[in-house]
Amino acid sequence: MSVRRLAEDTVQPAAFAFSKENAAWAEATIKKYPEGREQSAVIPLLMRAQEQDGWVTRAAIESVADMLGMAYIRVLEVATFYTQFQLQPVGTRAHVQVCGTTPCMLRGAEDLIRICKKKIASEPFTLNEGGTLSWEEVECQGACVNAPMVMIFKDTFEDLTPERLEEIIDRFEAGKGAEVVPGPQIDRIYSAPIGGLTTLQGPEPVEETKKSVRKSKDEQAVSVPPSNAAKPSTATDVTNPTLKTPATARKAAAKNVKIEGETVDKSKPAKKPR
Repeated sequence: MSVRRLAEDTVQPAAFAFSKENAAWAEATIKKYPEGREQSAVIPLLMRAQEQDGWVTRAAIESVADMLGMAYIRVLEVATFYTQFQLQPVGTRAHVQVCGTTPCMLRGAEDLIRICKKKIASEPFTLNEGGTLSWEEVECQGACVNAPMVMIFKDTFEDLTPERLEEIIDRFEAGKGAEVVPGPQIDRIYSAPIGGLTTLQGPEPVEETKKSVRKSKDEQAVSVPPSNAAKPSTATDVTNPTLKTPATARKAAAKNVKIEGETVDKSKPAKKPR
């Protein structure tokens, strides 16, 4: 696992405070948890802080810790453990997360990474000249059937070609990222087969239906007796019919005893069945 540390002090802001709207949201979120369990809100609050400032600052970590009555180190542990938290400044208009796991890599993720290096910066987590764009390679984003794909903020852009990713980056750079429709970037409905459905296109042909009905009428049902091939046959108590016969069925029990002579207690006289 890679070591994740906070950004250098030179880029850390002096203080952090939720906006009025986010502060109200944070207070309502904390109240969702039982008394004494308010610290469970640490991840939602850190996520909201990241959405507000673009990344998780040291001041945000300390502010969230104070709100939840937690030691700073405990919140720091959460922030540095989950890779969803950005610990240094990222692009203000787009931070492109390129999936590099096997399905995406097999379908062209390396070409997408080359586009990021060309359009943004040669190294991940490096801001472009305007500070508006950045990128990184991540693990599986859960859209394997639509590989290759990237995630920008909370939206996924799937079934990408290098040319299409270049267009998307240009739109975000121009401040028009909201105009790009997320999801598959080809003629496909979510994760449906490429080219549309190939089965269940319509009702069965009438002639075929008539043939199948006629065939079913002509065929006569054949009664097949159950097979005893798998029935256990041992001398153990589990398959002993004497022990399996209910105590109330005395005649049947006596008959079983007569059949299973080896189970009769020879030290006692046999009783006549009633």
